[in-house]
Amino acid sequence: MSTTEAEARPLRVENHAEDRKQKLFAAGGVVGAILASTCCVVPLLFVILGISGAWIGNLAALEPYKPYFAGVALVFIGLGFRQVYFKAKPACVEGSYCAKPQSAVITKTALWLSAVIVLLALTINWWAPLFY
Repeated sequence: MSTTEAEARPLRVENHAEDRKQKLFAAGGVVGAILASTCCVVPLLFVILGISGAWIGNLAALEPYKPYFAGVALVFIGLGFRQVYFKAKPACVEGSYCAKPQSAVITKTALWLSAVIVLLALTINWWAPLFY
């Protein structure tokens, strides 16, 4: 093993851990956003798309938990934004996953999409009457 390979190995491990944190926070934000919107945004979306059924009314039972779901989602989204935008990025080894720009694009897209969904879920009482 050459000295460059020995130096590159710790960078790969560190970069892999950073990538895992970014993915974890983005996934947590997406899951939290989906949970926060199940009581309100999802049924409205189903009605707009023409999907109906008595089972949609069961989703309203999750309404009391919306603040908790939104809080969890906002924590994950906030940690994800901190990890992606504000934390210093370690040097990436050429050819590693973190050196590919697509890895950051997917994570950023998931975080922004989650933030929009949570924002819609938290403000549904203001904009939902416009659709009725």
